[in-house]
Amino acid sequence: MRTLISTAFVSLDGVMEAPGGEPGYRNAGWTFKDITFVPEAFEIKGREQQEATAMLLGRASYEAFSPVWPDMAEFADYRAMPKYVVSTTLTGDDLVQNWGETTILRSLDEVAALKETEGGPVILHGSASLNRALSDAGLIDRYHLLVFPVLLGAGKRLFSSTDKDAQNLKLVEHEAYSNGLQKNVFDVIR
Repeated sequence: MRTLISTAFVSLDGVMEAPGGEPGYRNAGWTFKDITFVPEAFEIKGREQQEATAMLLGRASYEAFSPVWPDMAEFADYRAMPKYVVSTTLTGDDLVQNWGETTILRSLDEVAALKETEGGPVILHGSASLNRALSDAGLIDRYHLLVFPVLLGAGKRLFSSTDKDAQNLKLVEHEAYSNGLQKNVFDVIR
């Protein structure tokens, strides 16, 4: 069974929306505002590319990343990696041609079936709605969180507000950096 890893930049109050400066958000670009860049805080991002064997995205994140990431040197290891996009509306004609093999999954059941296949970890980037749905369905196995020392109030949350049974996590890696960022890696306890 493959491990599904959710990786996210998240504010201290759980917001993951618009971290890179996407237009239309009051606090867009919050990951770059008032935070001194400390390279070691982002080491986990390179490690994710080396360890993952496939990428999972929701439709909106695919549409945001696919025009940009294929040509970025920082994400070169993702180019040839198989990608899976969870969407009920995308068609094959909507997929970019310069980013390797991409498969459209139509449901969480198809994500569960992907996890049952042979292979290494599947990394889930961005995809707020998909993250919440996968978490609520018990399909995420690990979280890689870079927590930024900022409170944003409004925005899309990493975790849903669904009234559900408590889900315990085990902290397996953590570090605090001089710029206030914290790396927290949690395994989901089943």
